Amino acid sequence: MRSEAQLVADAGAIWRAGLDAVDSHRLVRESLSFDGPHLSVGDHRIHLPDLRRLIVVGAGKAGAGMARGVLDAVPDSLRDRVFGWVNVPDDCVATLPHIHLHGARPAGVNEPTERGLFGARKILTMVSEASADDLVLCLISGGGSALVPFPVDGVSLVEKQLLTQELSAAGATIEQLNTVRKHLSRIKGGRLATACRASTMISLIISDVLGDPLDVIASGMTIPDTTRSRDALDVMRMFHLDRDDRFTAAVQALHRARPDPGAISTRSIPIVIGNNAVAVDAAGLEAERRGYSHAMTSASKSEGQAEDVGRHLAQLAVRMRDTPGPDCLISGGEPVVQLAPIGKRGKGGRNQQLCLAALQEIGLNNVDGICLLSGGTDGEDGPTDAAGARINAATARIVRSSHMEISDHLIRNDAYHFFVATESLILTGPTHTNVCDLRVVVVDRVETLPLQDANL
Repeated sequence: MRSEAQLVADAGAIWRAGLDAVDSHRLVRESLSFDGPHLSVGDHRIHLPDLRRLIVVGAGKAGAGMARGVLDAVPDSLRDRVFGWVNVPDDCVATLPHIHLHGARPAGVNEPTERGLFGARKILTMVSEASADDLVLCLISGGGSALVPFPVDGVSLVEKQLLTQELSAAGATIEQLNTVRKHLSRIKGGRLATACRASTMISLIISDVLGDPLDVIASGMTIPDTTRSRDALDVMRMFHLDRDDRFTAAVQALHRARPDPGAISTRSIPIVIGNNAVAVDAAGLEAERRGYSHAMTSASKSEGQAEDVGRHLAQLAVRMRDTPGPDCLISGGEPVVQLAPIGKRGKGGRNQQLCLAALQEIGLNNVDGICLLSGGTDGEDGPTDAAGARINAATARIVRSSHMEISDHLIRNDAYHFFVATESLILTGPTHTNVCDLRVVVVDRVETLPLQDANL
């Protein structure tokens, strides 16, 4: 028998083990090995006999930890040759030797800003002024797209901000969103690598996109683009934004024949060093250590609506509790949320919305013996200070006593205030990583008598 408190503690520890496995500092530090004039990274061994500078650039929620990982991996003999610039959220800014961490947006607001544009210009200038005897190390992680805005001529940053907001609110997938971003950018869609004048550019990538498509993660700054401007127009048409007067300049830019950026002349080496599957696997090991028989899955493509994913997990949780089989489920993914109109919209994120839908599906009187936790590995679930939420019997008791309406909070996307009231938010602060979402379900199985005993 597992108590209610033990289920909560176990779910939290299993989730945290997954998070720890994708610690950005450790992933980078362990990916780089300097041996005299050689650098080993992934399956590549790079000869660096006359290295002039190690230029470190990048953007993402994991950028600060990744930068620290580089500095820890670089030997003292090369330390003075390191310099760089990495765009990060404000709450990740710290002072590091040789690498400037630039606050490019407020914490919890995943949208482009003027400060991000300033940093994007700096990054593009640094790689374009590199020489053949320099090595460029590009640190890429989730959230990078919003942190390095650099709109094409004719499109203002304000228009791009608004377009991003509208696509996100309408439930656009990350693939759709980044297709539009790439074709309205001077730095995305491989254009950073095209501008690079160093002989070699290595991209260390912590993936926040299911299936790890390199041209989608952070809008593929160092990866040749496989989409066309007509694909971006198709996305805008799908969400009925192509005839919206607010986006006339963006539509015109997508219709214009854009100059081909040309081939990437530098030796570009992209390496994925962390992803959702790594977190799911590590969480599974912790579940085993705690005595659970677990099942696990990591989605490889868009999951659809958060409410649908939450209801499905709720059904699995009840089945796990009431029938023989695994008593722990670990899953990774990243659903979307279609937001309510601004006038009715509350506050929340996809993980909180998922948990709220799961609680509604299970029912307040049926949640005993179940704990479901869902959290973003970046520590940011929507425009909130929470990574996500959890539901269990304690949540249900507070809801019943306070007469809260689950459906009202669900319809208004106001899961945050619901879980504040039930004291069920997952608060981590900045995690310095981002590999989509991680969900943990643990149950205390209902013991059933053998058939012959039940008939006595």
